[in-house]
Amino acid sequence: MPISAKYLYLCSRIMESLKEKTAKGLFWGGMNNSIQQLLGLVFGIILGRLLSPSDYGLIAMITIFSLIATALQNSGFSTALVNEKEPKDSDYNSVFWFNILMGGSIYLILFFSAPFIADYYHEPRLVSLCRYAFIGLLFSCSGVAQAAYLYKNLRAKQLAKASITATIISSCVAAIMAWQGFSYWSLATQTNLFILISTLLRWHYSDWRPSLQIDFSFVRKAFPFSVKILISDVLTHVNNNVMNILLGRYYSAYDTGNYNQAYQWNNKCTSLIQGMVKQVDQAVLVSVRDDQERQLAVLRKMVRFAAFISFPLLLGFGLVAKEFIVLAIGEKWLVSAQYLQWLCVCGAVAPISVLLADLIISKGKSGIFMGATLALGLLEILAMLLLYPYGIHTMVMAYVALNLLWLFVWFSFASRLTAYSLLLFLKDIMPFGLAAAGVMIVTAFITSSITNLWLLLFCRVVMVALLYLLVMKVARARILDETLDFVKNKFKR
Repeated sequence: MPISAKYLYLCSRIMESLKEKTAKGLFWGGMNNSIQQLLGLVFGIILGRLLSPSDYGLIAMITIFSLIATALQNSGFSTALVNEKEPKDSDYNSVFWFNILMGGSIYLILFFSAPFIADYYHEPRLVSLCRYAFIGLLFSCSGVAQAAYLYKNLRAKQLAKASITATIISSCVAAIMAWQGFSYWSLATQTNLFILISTLLRWHYSDWRPSLQIDFSFVRKAFPFSVKILISDVLTHVNNNVMNILLGRYYSAYDTGNYNQAYQWNNKCTSLIQGMVKQVDQAVLVSVRDDQERQLAVLRKMVRFAAFISFPLLLGFGLVAKEFIVLAIGEKWLVSAQYLQWLCVCGAVAPISVLLADLIISKGKSGIFMGATLALGLLEILAMLLLYPYGIHTMVMAYVALNLLWLFVWFSFASRLTAYSLLLFLKDIMPFGLAAAGVMIVTAFITSSITNLWLLLFCRVVMVALLYLLVMKVARARILDETLDFVKNKFKR
């Protein structure tokens, strides 16, 4: 075989292998998130009925501290490992021992900071709750390198098994505790148990093991990149939780709990799509970053897939928010339904924003990622501080508007790195957005006279699904055919 022909043959095999691995990753990412969100739906309903808004509010107040602590413990090095073309055993070892040291140190700091957190929120119960809830840091610190290894090697199936098993066990325990009257302690236990079990299972599925030869060379080498990821992660958590931070301070645990319930349900839907693509997006984008044309093609297909799923799912959830909340967890959460309707609007574009941000990271531009995240965070904090006297609804609307605007900020940076034009971007997302919005308007109009909530919920869900699929079929959407063909072939094997 001539050298040129052999080269082309090998290239085609590599491309096919990458395509297959990406498809498998998306499939298992979808399976993982679908099952997790289904479990989240079931246990969210159970816990929502057993617990009060104030129980959720207390947990929401301290969630930001857990998230920031986890980001500090990781310090962006798992992302640095994934972004490395061929990480060595010593690189994983370096990150593992760094995480162990950071995890233990941060827990001690938070343990003694608990009284100050309680003083900020004027809530004495938070002292003991913080010290218990933050134990998860000690469990998670030993699993970061293992998770990075599985993720880097596109072992999405193993990651899915670990997460699903941990979700089932931790949620069952939390439901039993809530039934027995343990209130907010059941939610804290759920998180701690999930982290412990998922960490143990990552060890079980991973082939890599740490050694006692402690070498922080990779940590030192990756620090300029990872520190920007760290700062960006902290800022992202602040951005996502700015409402909880300020509501807990200026309003009551009851108000915080109502908003947090809406945020959690919205997050379940966005996580369903984000989890699918994040299982593979950065690893795949890194693997093709030396071929800009190919990387852009991969990115566009992922964007179309995210838009195809995200717009009907989130806008549809917003359409049935009131019926769902009342029927699932009771009228005591009715206020949450109003917040949920607004959050679903920006939730529809959240997975696309994540994809664009991950593209920026895959290009090694963590500084751009950090700067854009910082700017969004500052604007959100400023807006919320200015608007909190005007009520929670006003704050939620401003939060949604800023996050919608920021989709195009992420795009502007991604376009400079990939020659992704605005016309192509709009061509990739607008057909799905307009189709979904049109389907919601038609469905809302046709079903507006139905008064029975169960019948209204059923009719709207079925009608939205059928109409959207019909529109996609009539429009001959290629992404629909590709998705259906892959699922059919997967289940035939």
